[in-house]
Order: sequence, then structure tokens, then C-alpha cells
Amino acid sequence: MKFQNVIGFAHDSAHPLGVLLINLGTPDAPTKTAVRRYLAEFLADPRVIEAPRSLWWLILHGFILRVRPARSAKAYQSVWTEEGSPLLTISRQQATALQERLDNRLAGAVQVELGMRYGNPSIVSALERLRDASIRRLLVLPLYPQYSGTTTGSTFDAVTRALANWRWLPEVRFVNQYHDEPAYIRALIERIRAYWAEQGEPQRLMFSFHGIPKDYFLNGDPYHCQCHKTARLVSEGLGLPRDRWQLTFQSRVGNMEWLKPYTDETLKEWAASGIESVHVVCPGFAADCLETIEEIGEENRRYFLEAGGRHYGYIPCLNDTPAHMEMLADLVQRHTLGWPESPVAITRVAADGVA
Repeated sequence: MKFQNVIGFAHDSAHPLGVLLINLGTPDAPTKTAVRRYLAEFLADPRVIEAPRSLWWLILHGFILRVRPARSAKAYQSVWTEEGSPLLTISRQQATALQERLDNRLAGAVQVELGMRYGNPSIVSALERLRDASIRRLLVLPLYPQYSGTTTGSTFDAVTRALANWRWLPEVRFVNQYHDEPAYIRALIERIRAYWAEQGEPQRLMFSFHGIPKDYFLNGDPYHCQCHKTARLVSEGLGLPRDRWQLTFQSRVGNMEWLKPYTDETLKEWAASGIESVHVVCPGFAADCLETIEEIGEENRRYFLEAGGRHYGYIPCLNDTPAHMEMLADLVQRHTLGWPESPVAITRVAADGVA
């Protein structure tokens, strides 16, 4: 192993707090080649696909990466903007907004960097920028409200693997989840109420979360339970009776059983049973992306309307809304308690008369 050195390091340089904001990732372009490269990295992660490596390698490279990139590229083309990938654009806006808030809240210097678990900007490149800034403390904030080994766990793997190449490690703290954070729940409630103020209330509200294979849950992944708690807290805050909302899971692939009920099948059943108006919200996504804009906003809309539904609305993610960014700033501030940048630490030092 080769431990990396910082060229030109000065002992009297400033040592800001580093905040590493992480989301899942996106292809560099909506092309078959770029999507294949992205999927090859994503689907090779043993946290995402828990299968014997040699067998899965043959399936991935012998079939999936020959067929799926072309189909996925068309879906990405439908959501791509002049600024590029919606997920990357929004994530950059979130990083900028978080930086502005932390500059005003924390007592010391702070540097926010954005990294993607798969694709670019990579976690390695984001950590390198923080190392070049001479950070001595690092807070890792994965933008996954509900913990899963496939997302948060995989992020931990990637961060620690990158840090294994550093000679001088920073102090590290890691935000594990925030599925029941009161400010997160309030932000979701505010987002839904604002949408209803414009569109009216539907007969049913659907909470659609990204799915995982059922076996992962049975083997101890807490994701299923945390999704249910989020949906319950939001529905209670909205004052919705139990027969007006439902939690479902989307984005399943392959033939194995995934967490149920499935989003697409539930929408079809609702429409067939006479439910005419539905709104869908995706609390597990911190930023709008292919799975929300195209899969929920377009594909599942079509399923519902074709099955007999009349009114379908997709409630956008929290993205960089003020309530969301204030919540994330609160989260960072609490997780930095005891570090020099914490206002509480500065206040305590002053009270104790320590220079």
C-alpha cells in the first residue's frame, strides 16, 4: 500500500472542518457508453448485488451490460437538462446551499465537498480536495434518510477504502441515517402541503421508496422498518386517516422477490378499484433523479391513467428547498458537537476562561 503525501504542507496552515456530502451518482452523459460505464461500477458493488462474485460477473458482463445500457440511456435522455443530470445539478445546489449555511452557523472554517458513490465527482476526488485543504476533522453525510447496506453501508465502504490510502487520517464522524429526524419530517409535510395548496388534496397519497430484495431485509437490513416509520410520521403530521395513504416500493429488477407492495402494481389496482386521484411522494430520495422524474413522474403516471385513474400528481423531492437545507445544516451542526468548529465548544471555552 502506498500512503499519499500532501505536497507543500505547512504546519501553520488552517485546518477547516471537512463535510463530505454524498449521493448515489449518475452517468456522465445520457449515452449508451456512459451508462454502461456507470452501471458496471454500480452493479459490481457487492453491497448492491449479494451474489457469488464469479457467477454475478458472468451475468453482469455476459448479459446485463449488453442489454440494459441502451434502454437506460433512453430514459436518461428524457430527463437530461442543459445543465446535465438532474441529480448532479441539484446535488451541487445542495452543496452550495449547505456551505452558505454552515459558514454562518459554525465558529470555524468549513469546506463542503460533493462526492458520488458511483460516477463523478467521485468520493476519492472529493476527499482529495478536502485533504488538499488540510482538514483534520471530517463529517460524512450520505443523503440517504433511511439506512440500507446497499446505500449507506456501501458509502461507508467507499469512504474508508479511500482513507486507507491517507498517511495522516482525520478524525471521522459518519451520519448513519435521519429517517425520523423531526426537521426532516416537518420538511416533507411542508412540501406536501405546499403541493396540495396548488393542486388540491387527492383521494390517496402514496409514499414510494426505492426497493431492495426481500432477502436483504430478512437478513437484518433496517431499511424496510425505517421507511415505514418515515411514512407513518409524515401521515400523522398531515392528519391523514390510514385509508388515505399507502407505502410502496419501486424500481425492482430481476426475478427475485423485493419489498412489497410494489408501486406500479398498487397504482394499477387503485385505478381499477375506482380511485381517481393519486399523489405520489418519494421521501427516500434527497434529490430528484431518474427514479423520481421518469419512473414515478412519467412511467407510473401512465400505468395509473391507463388503468382508469383520472388525476395523478408527483410531489417533487425536497431538493434544495430552504426547509431541507436548514435540516441538513442542523444535522451537521449537531454531529460536530465537541469539535472546535462547534459554537457550543467555543461558548464552553469562553465560559471556562481557557485561552
